[in-house]
Amino acid sequence: MDRAKLYRRFRTLLIANRGEIACRVIRSARAMGLRTVAVYSEADRDAMHVAMADEAVLLGPARARDSYLNIERVIEAARQTGAEAVHPGYGFLSENAEFADACLKAGLVFVGPTAEMMTAMGSKSGSKALMEKAGVPLVPGYHGEAQDEATLAKAADAIGFPVLVKASAGGGGRGMRVVNSAGELSAAIVSAKREAKAAFGDDRMLIEKFVQNPRHIEVQIIGDSHGNLLSLWERECTLQRRHQKVIEEAPSPTLDANQRETVCAAARKAAAAVNYVGAGTIEFVSDGKEVFFIEMNTRLQVEHPVTELITGVDLVEWQLRVAFGEKLPLGQNEIKLNGHAIEARVYAENPQKNFMPSVGRIRTWRTPDAVDGLRIDSGYRDGDAVSPYYDAMLAKVIAWAPTRQAAIERLNRGLEETDVRGIVTNIPFLSALITHPNVRANTIDTGFIERELKKLTEASGAPGDLELCAAVAAIVNDEQKAARREAHSPWQTFGWMPVGQRQRVFSFRQGQGAETKVTLRYGNGPSTLSIGKHQFVFAVSPADDGSFDLTIEGMKSRVTAVIEGHELYLRTRHGRFDLHWVDPFGGETEEQVGEDKIVAPLPGTVVALLAEEGATLEKGAAILTLEVMKMEQTLRAPFAGVLKKIRCKVGDIVGEGVELAEVEPAAS
Repeated sequence: MDRAKLYRRFRTLLIANRGEIACRVIRSARAMGLRTVAVYSEADRDAMHVAMADEAVLLGPARARDSYLNIERVIEAARQTGAEAVHPGYGFLSENAEFADACLKAGLVFVGPTAEMMTAMGSKSGSKALMEKAGVPLVPGYHGEAQDEATLAKAADAIGFPVLVKASAGGGGRGMRVVNSAGELSAAIVSAKREAKAAFGDDRMLIEKFVQNPRHIEVQIIGDSHGNLLSLWERECTLQRRHQKVIEEAPSPTLDANQRETVCAAARKAAAAVNYVGAGTIEFVSDGKEVFFIEMNTRLQVEHPVTELITGVDLVEWQLRVAFGEKLPLGQNEIKLNGHAIEARVYAENPQKNFMPSVGRIRTWRTPDAVDGLRIDSGYRDGDAVSPYYDAMLAKVIAWAPTRQAAIERLNRGLEETDVRGIVTNIPFLSALITHPNVRANTIDTGFIERELKKLTEASGAPGDLELCAAVAAIVNDEQKAARREAHSPWQTFGWMPVGQRQRVFSFRQGQGAETKVTLRYGNGPSTLSIGKHQFVFAVSPADDGSFDLTIEGMKSRVTAVIEGHELYLRTRHGRFDLHWVDPFGGETEEQVGEDKIVAPLPGTVVALLAEEGATLEKGAAILTLEVMKMEQTLRAPFAGVLKKIRCKVGDIVGEGVELAEVEPAAS
């Protein structure tokens, strides 16, 4: 194949993706003077990436297979808009060899490796055979073509438990299960195959020895069409949950200089085995002594910003220059390592409810300014909808500093100053994680989060005097803003009275806890707040960023507050708090769904029924599995009893709150 046809200069780029990565690519492409084209589904009509691009084309319905995974529609969108090149981002079609080949046949430049390179390295089984031949160290395992259960069981037994069962195609932890004994293997294979088929359209499995107390190390590589291949140092992604990366940093705090050079050399060797062109990542697992190749991702990674911050390289720009047919701008000895960078993935999920995805409309989106080594990569804004159809990642908060400890402090500050409301996020969990003593000391492995999960997901403490005073101040501040929108009158100015004082009582509740009353006295003289027997003189002054300064007894504190009806969100120096302002006129009611009803916590698709009507269930027994935001969620019996009724079937698309099954409590 003539490389001039594969890689050539272009002026219009179509981004075949959505969310954060689509916005990220658009920024670099526009900085290079390129015209950008977005594609979108019906669920993403008003999405940020659509607004940012010069043009946008509707692909189809919300579900990815009808839109972002529809190769024919993406190619047609390029034709419609005159796009000459396609950037696939990550996820969706980014590692799909059929898509890369379709772009080539349509005369489009594919910003990435060729279909042949993808096929060679995109299959975990095939790439391991290739790496074995190239002399790259491998984890012991089975990577064969035979996929019957007997063959897989025999291989697992020969390897020795625990083993890792995982999809040969794709990544991101989907289609991956840790199996500790032979008795668990069959169910794990069935579940992993189903998840892999849904995510990647390919349910082939491989089996590997599960490395105990592993560390996850990966090396960023990039090659051009002139035979140049570079490594841009390594990243460590050991902090994972369910095989999904949560925190990433560069360089690895685990490796010394010799180990660093060894693993980077192995990565270059791995990529050279297929004469790789484009950006990619070679992933390794380490047992603390040796490093083993596990897979290659033939695309840009979510965590690429940490590499950019320690090298000063814009990887998206380099991807585009390689696609232009240019040589890489630097040589290997010119890639300098500077300081330390660490990244946290912000997701729409509830850590206190087993990380259940959260969907809805974002009513508040506040992030700190990207200055002093802080970077925010996001794909959402105020008013955007978080859909149940796609990955739940909202943004990445990334920090750079001269040292690892300073980078951690800067990242934590960035997280603390990020407020997203209307949906639930994992921000408090991320703050607790990166400030954990073991994380600071780097005494971790890939199982660390699961072991420390209870501590990391503890609810915030009870609100103190500062938070209760802040709640009153927030309400009064909000009312003042509303009053200022009316015709001016001194009677509408809080605190103004010719004589005497007025009194107002507020009641607040945290969760299902008891109510706490706060009494406000205002008018002629200083305003005061009383909580129990304590009385405070207070004052409020608005800040420029939408927060306010609350001064109590001469001590000033910056407070961030968001009021949504009678729900209050507060961020003070003590952390984050959610309070309910009890309706002063009463009449509050909440419709409760009976505990015997199993309902869909979010919109999703029923992918498996795990129990039959009439079955006797123990508490916690699996009843059915939903696929929500590309991840499986198993719904379980809330108590011991009998499965009285199943009200759904496999393949049903169900909405939030829809009753799926009913459990009858066991007779006492």
